[in-house]
Amino acid sequence: MNVPNGLIATPVTEELVRGAIELERTERGILPHRLPARARAQSSDGQLAMAEAQPSGVRLVFRTCATVVELDTLPTKRIYTGIPPRPDGVYDLLVDGQLISQAVAPGGNTVTVDMATGATRMDVGPVSTVRFADLSDRLKEVEIWLPHNETTEIVGLRTDAVISPASDEGRRVWLHHGSSISHGSGAASPTATWPVLAASLAGVDLINLGMGGSALLDPFTARAMRDTSADLISVKLGINVVNTDLMRLRAFGPTVHGFLDTIREGHPSTPLLVVSPIYCPIHEDTPGPGAFDFEAISRGELRFVATGDPAERAAGKLTLRIIRDELSRIVAERAISDPNVHYLDGLELYGATDHADLPLPDQLHPDAATHRLIGDRFGGRAFGDGGPFTVDGGFSA
Repeated sequence: MNVPNGLIATPVTEELVRGAIELERTERGILPHRLPARARAQSSDGQLAMAEAQPSGVRLVFRTCATVVELDTLPTKRIYTGIPPRPDGVYDLLVDGQLISQAVAPGGNTVTVDMATGATRMDVGPVSTVRFADLSDRLKEVEIWLPHNETTEIVGLRTDAVISPASDEGRRVWLHHGSSISHGSGAASPTATWPVLAASLAGVDLINLGMGGSALLDPFTARAMRDTSADLISVKLGINVVNTDLMRLRAFGPTVHGFLDTIREGHPSTPLLVVSPIYCPIHEDTPGPGAFDFEAISRGELRFVATGDPAERAAGKLTLRIIRDELSRIVAERAISDPNVHYLDGLELYGATDHADLPLPDQLHPDAATHRLIGDRFGGRAFGDGGPFTVDGGFSA
């Protein structure tokens, strides 16, 4: 369909979108989701609703000779009282796999969050247009990666030449689940989160179910993974269980087993990698719950603290050290009858020595340089020679 400025409007359909589990049709366009409606209906948690609707790893992919690409979007941005506004979410444009341009979408909706009370206020804003121009007129594969940390409703797509869906070229699909670290908190842009960096190194097609604050072993997440086609699966577990103080040691082991059992119902022999938490000093030996550091907030800084008592470990409260031991034990037990389940210690991705060189800026989340480090290391350990995600596999607990 032609539009007044001479560009061609193309409906955004499932054929053009990768990395989303489901597309919700809205009054304006489509809203990508990383959990299906059935799962969303089983939780009233606002944090989960926000996280799964932020399109980390979601991108539009198509082939075209177009030199101009316009994308109309309605972003939803979040402002936290007392904290300097976060930068607008970044849109990464890749051509034949190479990052060639970036843009932001000003405007949109804003949600203001009072850090002290948790109260929120929604202000409705206008649709914004992201424009990429001066592209080569040759036939090429174009990818528009949506902001990993900003809810993004896709309203329209226009180009100055026709587009067609791109082939996946037989690439393997890697399905990953984790916390805000996998979601991309602290990364510079959507293609600079550690899972995207690792996927790029390995040449696989990523579906990223990393969801900030929401890697909580929810059964509906396991069912979503069970029902999603994938060649490779990983789950990075632990930090959210600790910083939400969700459960005690007695419940943790059986819940992990149940989560993995559910995934195995749909993927009985798919390589399955269980990854324990990276190094995080505030929770290595101190249980949760985690909390905002309001003294830091009074200085305009966002930082986190652990509020549990280390003495409560004796009563079953969880810390990161305990979780690593448990996950290692669980995977070793399961590997006796399941040769395709593997374990990766998160300290191999980011440990105490790394923290000395690249400290976590807010005591919890990595920065852009650390995302690169983790992506490189995961790529080598998971996809490299002898790793569980090589063609032949071979890396185990």
